[in-house]
Amino acid sequence: MNRRTVLAITTGAALLLAACTGTGGSSKGAEAKAPDDPSEVSGTITVLTHRTDLVQDGTMKAYAAEFGRTYPKVKVEFDAVTDYEGEVKIRMNTENYGDVLMIPGVIEKKDYPRFFASLGTPAEWSKKYRFTDYTTVDGKVYGQSPLGAVPGFIYNKKVWQRAGITDWPTTPDEFLADLKAIKSRTDAVPYYTNFKDMWPLTQWTQVNGSVSCDEQATTRLAEGDPWAEGADLRTADTLLYDIVREGLVEKDPTTTNWEASKPRIAKGEIATMWLGSWAVIQMRGAAEQAGADPDDIGFMPFPAQRNGKFCAVALPDYNQAVNIHSEHKEAARAWVDWFTDKSGYAADNLALSPLKDAPLPYVLAPYEERGVELLDLDDTKGAEVKAIDNRSEVGINKPDYRQDLVDLARGATKGSLDDFLAGLAKKWTDTQASLGS
Repeated sequence: MNRRTVLAITTGAALLLAACTGTGGSSKGAEAKAPDDPSEVSGTITVLTHRTDLVQDGTMKAYAAEFGRTYPKVKVEFDAVTDYEGEVKIRMNTENYGDVLMIPGVIEKKDYPRFFASLGTPAEWSKKYRFTDYTTVDGKVYGQSPLGAVPGFIYNKKVWQRAGITDWPTTPDEFLADLKAIKSRTDAVPYYTNFKDMWPLTQWTQVNGSVSCDEQATTRLAEGDPWAEGADLRTADTLLYDIVREGLVEKDPTTTNWEASKPRIAKGEIATMWLGSWAVIQMRGAAEQAGADPDDIGFMPFPAQRNGKFCAVALPDYNQAVNIHSEHKEAARAWVDWFTDKSGYAADNLALSPLKDAPLPYVLAPYEERGVELLDLDDTKGAEVKAIDNRSEVGINKPDYRQDLVDLARGATKGSLDDFLAGLAKKWTDTQASLGS
């Protein structure tokens, strides 16, 4: 997973489907059935992908070659799209948007049947895979993510150890105390905001569910106040505010640099960043390039426990789907199934497998050893949350409001945290009422 992937996931859902009004419907209800005999499946399929890096370095070609051992009559061609969200939504004005594609974040969930072929029912699909709720519409599943991620703090273990910290903090107050120890006992920046690149700030929304240890956390966003006392997002936003207010971040957040932050945390110049398990492989790679020890890169959950246990949510990457207009739906479905089940793509990226019975990647070994509970959030009301978010203009999956939060905390703007969060809550709950949520 690269920066573009995360940006698309976290911000794409908040965009409007302005360009996609002219297609779909002609094949409504079409199903992409799993092939019975691999040797009989044939056709040339085009797979749209945001992973331009893996197409350029030949990795995707190698996957296709391995796929061909099972499906010798299917030829796979890749179309790597740099501005994936922007370009694919335009292509979807036509019927020509590949045979297989990653579902752009701009597509509203209710519109999935217009653009994608059904893969089956959630009852059968959820027995085997994670993330089924995210693409289920009216009793049909329309996509499957080939990998997942778990949010958490990327940290340099040596820096934390030099500060005298030997265990994960279990509360926000303990976390703040640890960052203060890092500031006083080391030369590292305790916490790096990545403020200028903006998209990393959206990662804080993924705290939702971790504090409450509640698989219904998305439903609670749809039905309640995300910034009520004790609510997950209030806890997350308060911690971010306190980190900045206490001066535990870089001197000038407006000058941060995402790419430069990777070698800096690898070398111990930065101690901590809130991102996700997808970032571990990038930071380990940066460590190798910088001549540092990749094993110095650690990963820990949000500092909150319920009944003595940490929780973390499992979240999907882009979901792969079959174009409803594809002339080779069976071959396209074969690729989706094989790429999800057999390619090793998740393992190659040190990511969480979508297969429920798969072992955790070794980057999550600390979570497994410490008994961190992984939650599969119920996304039944995910579409309602997006509707409220868009209409209210709060933007829980956009960086703007957290940039405003950081500015407030560092004194660039005036006001109180309580008033700031109350303003968000009013916009959200007023919109709930207007939508009848």
